[in-house]
Amino acid sequence: MNTQSAWLSILVSMIVTSIVLSSHATTADGEKYASMKPASQLINAQEPGKVFPEVLSKAPPGSFRLIVILSKQRAYLMSGSRIAIETPISSGRRHGWTPSGEFVILEKDPNHYSSLYGEFVDSLGHTVRSGVSSRLNSAPSGTHFRGAPMKYFMRLTPVGVGLHAGILPGYPASHGCIRLPLEMAGTIYKYVTLQTPVLVAE
Repeated sequence: MNTQSAWLSILVSMIVTSIVLSSHATTADGEKYASMKPASQLINAQEPGKVFPEVLSKAPPGSFRLIVILSKQRAYLMSGSRIAIETPISSGRRHGWTPSGEFVILEKDPNHYSSLYGEFVDSLGHTVRSGVSSRLNSAPSGTHFRGAPMKYFMRLTPVGVGLHAGILPGYPASHGCIRLPLEMAGTIYKYVTLQTPVLVAE
């Protein structure tokens, strides 16, 4: 059994009974539940995260690993076979934008800013145009690019995909990164280290 299969086997045996399938159900024709509801309802529908202090306090140093299940829009900080943190996520809005596979944390930056996505601001810092790409969009005269904040950034790939605090609308909505609630991002950031293993599975 390879590493990914072993991790998934542990995860399924530990949490399958606690996953609320109704919040991720599909219709008869296979459409995602997320595609049927307005964002305002989906925000409330996503099950809140959970922190298990007794697991965190007893975890040996270096024992943590992260498991991200894209189809469930959930992430799990594991210590051995025990769940230390369970949290909702928001991954890439198109299939494949968030890569699946085995990774390690390459970089940690508590106050990271995107070099690609953000907004154009004037000399006073006022937003002139938001939701822009520094590669695809030209800055209007008198403005400059300001990257989007990615607090508690944990890099997974050299091209910039990682985990960080961000908005969770209740469905996959990012450009590829794995968004976490602010409080959960900060807690996970505290316990992981460089080279912490991360499994991202469909």
